[in-house]
Amino acid sequence: TTMKSLRFISAEAFVSNAEFARKSLRAVAHDLFPLLFKASYLLEQGEVIHDLVENWPLFDFNVGKLLGATLDYQEDLSRRTCSVCLESCLTGLRDYVLNQSSPYLKKLKVVDLTGIKDVEVQFCKCKKTMGRWARTQLLSKLCSELLVYLQQAQCNPGTFEISIDVLIDLFVTERNYELVVQALLKKCSCPLKICCVAFRSDNLTLQKFFYIIKLTDPSLLRKLEIVHNVRLEMEHLEILFNSIHFPLLMSLTLPARTFNVRRFTATDEQMLSNIGEKMGEMTQLTELSMSFSILTGRIQTLLSPLKTPLKMLDVSNCSLNHADMAYLANSFHANHLEALDLSGHDIPELYPSTFFKLLSHCSSVLRSLTLEDCNIQDTHVNMLILGLSPCQKLQEFKFIGNPLSSQALKHLFTFLCELPMLRNVEFPVPRDCYPIGITYPIDDASLCRFDHQKYERVAEELNLILLQANREDVKASTPLFGSYDAAVQETNNELGAYLIKSFKETLEKFTISFDKMS
Repeated sequence: TTMKSLRFISAEAFVSNAEFARKSLRAVAHDLFPLLFKASYLLEQGEVIHDLVENWPLFDFNVGKLLGATLDYQEDLSRRTCSVCLESCLTGLRDYVLNQSSPYLKKLKVVDLTGIKDVEVQFCKCKKTMGRWARTQLLSKLCSELLVYLQQAQCNPGTFEISIDVLIDLFVTERNYELVVQALLKKCSCPLKICCVAFRSDNLTLQKFFYIIKLTDPSLLRKLEIVHNVRLEMEHLEILFNSIHFPLLMSLTLPARTFNVRRFTATDEQMLSNIGEKMGEMTQLTELSMSFSILTGRIQTLLSPLKTPLKMLDVSNCSLNHADMAYLANSFHANHLEALDLSGHDIPELYPSTFFKLLSHCSSVLRSLTLEDCNIQDTHVNMLILGLSPCQKLQEFKFIGNPLSSQALKHLFTFLCELPMLRNVEFPVPRDCYPIGITYPIDDASLCRFDHQKYERVAEELNLILLQANREDVKASTPLFGSYDAAVQETNNELGAYLIKSFKETLEKFTISFDKMS
């Protein structure tokens, strides 16, 4: 358990009686508000949180900083996306604007909600989380309600002079699109001004995506994620980059199949080159994810115009060839890569030496390496250990889907214990747990058809290796269907419904054409 200062213990005692705390707030010194906020958040005292925010006496309200490690209480609570607490924060913010009797001078200028981290395991008592999508939804709803109220009610003229920038990571899908658009359209007249720092869109038509991205004020955008069910192809990406400037963009994620060089014409080559040039103008860009595109032989075209070295690159399942790997290994990006995902490439077969050259170049900074479905076999383990040995800063290594035996995994784990910063390992189900003759990559239907008892025994032995090396700090797991994704988890019902709908439409088209044939 984390140590608490006497001040923090006193703050907990004060807020634990909600009724008393709310009555006494007027007598509380301004500089104690942050302390009381963190104590209330820890104890999930929603009403107290609401009143603290409603009467917030300071210039800024930065949730990440307030909940992060402080001298009074080292524990970082920013990973607790507790629904009770976050809803109280946001409704408190609305009432801050409306509250005309607050004894405090209204100084608040900036609210920063971007420090909230969505994680898999929640420690809050209520066990109900408010993810990024729900925060987007609630803030948009509160902004719209606030405007309606201000237009109808007899408000203090001072209320209209309040202007608070609310920094948030927006997450927009078909289901909350209208609400967010309304809030963004009326931003000028609303005292709470949504400032979008990061934008993620899933499950949205291109027309709607293009419309809303312009409303977010792209000049402020640091992170853009276009992920599932947004049919963005290369020509649309060129239009996007030609019509909108993203001067502060640091991180870009493109949906699957944005690029497909197998169908390329001369015009397409030019288009790809233009996109590379446009990305080169984004001088802050250091993170790029373009998984499941077909980019064979074109990595250089896209990445060579970049002025700033990439720190994160995800080119999983992009059908890279030897020329691509050679470019990566020799490019100026190699020495700066902190996170690299090369999943879905047959590394030992296609370019073993070039890959190890790339690994040696980024070894001094590499923190996360993902090599899923890379056909790494028992005979390659010694070579892999040799390549990973200099990666002393490695915190995360994911290699599920590789045909490794339990013996090879034990050998590898014995080595992994020596990497001092390592915290997370995702390892495959051993090959000897599957029926003889299984082929890799394993299809979804066969994925779960392994000897579960044998797997449990092997997993225990691997954990024992970690324990005996005093590495309780390393979490080892086998997420068969990929790592946890908070955004997908939160909107999986909507995504599922969309996939069923598109499958149904495809079937109908197929049936119609079949009828015509017969």
